[in-house]
Amino acid sequence: MAFQTEYEFELPRGYLDRDGVLHKSGSMRLANAADEILPLKDARVQQNPGYLTIILLARVVTRLGTLPAVDTRVIEGLYTMDLAYLQDLYERVNEMESPNYHAVCPHCGKELEVPINFMSAGQ
Repeated sequence: MAFQTEYEFELPRGYLDRDGVLHKSGSMRLANAADEILPLKDARVQQNPGYLTIILLARVVTRLGTLPAVDTRVIEGLYTMDLAYLQDLYERVNEMESPNYHAVCPHCGKELEVPINFMSAGQ
């Protein structure tokens, strides 16, 4: 299975542009470290932390319908249902999967996969 970095989506309602054209299909790429860090320096985020979502989505949504570009104005113009959909998609595609360790129970000999949680190591 190939490593996937781009995800297609279909918005529940769609983005209605100035000309009345409805844009529903698009794609989102995986986020990188800069996508998560650079918006924190933006004055709009410093004044309103809720704006972080807008900037983040504008950075990772690579295509929406036939729009020439997706920027913060486009994301701001989404219906709340579509914004929630994209936030959920962002979380799902960028979720960190914890690695598993193949183990054998010393008591019964049963083979099992044990998740390794690095976040709780040493606690």
